[in-house]
Amino acid sequence: MKTIGLLGGMSWESTQTYYWLLNEHVKARLGGLHSAKLILYSVDFAEIEALQHQGNWAGTADILSRAARAVEQAGAEFLVIGTNTMHKVAPEIEQASGIPLLHIADATGRVLKRDGVSNVGLLGTRFTMEQDFYRERLEQAGIRVIVPDEPEREMIHRVIYEELCQGAINDSSKQAYLEIVAALAERGAEAVILGCTEIGLLIQQADTPVALYDTTEIHAAQAVEKALDT
Repeated sequence: MKTIGLLGGMSWESTQTYYWLLNEHVKARLGGLHSAKLILYSVDFAEIEALQHQGNWAGTADILSRAARAVEQAGAEFLVIGTNTMHKVAPEIEQASGIPLLHIADATGRVLKRDGVSNVGLLGTRFTMEQDFYRERLEQAGIRVIVPDEPEREMIHRVIYEELCQGAINDSSKQAYLEIVAALAERGAEAVILGCTEIGLLIQQADTPVALYDTTEIHAAQAVEKALDT
C-alpha cells in the first residue's frame, strides 16, 4: 500500500471526512483490520482564508508547498489536497513536493465521463465557480460546465465560509442550495458537482432527484485506488 500525503485543515470539518473515507475504502478493499497509510499535514485555515480573499495566491502556494515537502520527507508517495479551491495552486504544490498529485477535478472528470455526463452544474467557492483553474480541466475532458448566477454564487460562497467551514448546518441554507441545484438542472445540467469539500455536509443525494457528484467522496475513493494499485 502506498502512503498518501494528505494536505488538510481547509477546513478541518471536511478533512475529518477525508480521513474517515480513506480508511473506509481501504477496509472495504482489504478487510480485517486494514486501514489507510497516510501522513496528514493540517494547516491553520484562517491563514489560508485571509490570503485567498486578499488575492495572494502566491502566499497560499508557499504555505502548502512547505506542507507538501514535509509530507514527502515523512514518506508520502503521492499528494491529495483536501480542498477544491486550493487546486488553483496545485501545479506549484506538485512541483515543490516532487511527488505526484491526484487532482480533484481530474478525479471528478473521470467519473463524469464514465457515467456519460456531458453537461454538469458546479457549486463551490466563488474562486472555484468563477476562475478557470477548475472548470478548464473539466472542459478539456469534453464536459460543459454550468455555474449559478452571480447572486447565487455569492450566497453559496458566503454559506461555505460563514457556516459550513465553521461547522454550522442550517436548514434555510440547505433549501437555498437545493433550489440552485434545481435551477441548474433546468438550465441543462444533467448532474451537479459538489465542488467544495464541505458542501456534502449540507446536501446529499437523498435530498434531490438531480444526480450529485460529491468531490470529497470521489477524491478519497480514487486516492485509495492509487494507493492500492500495484
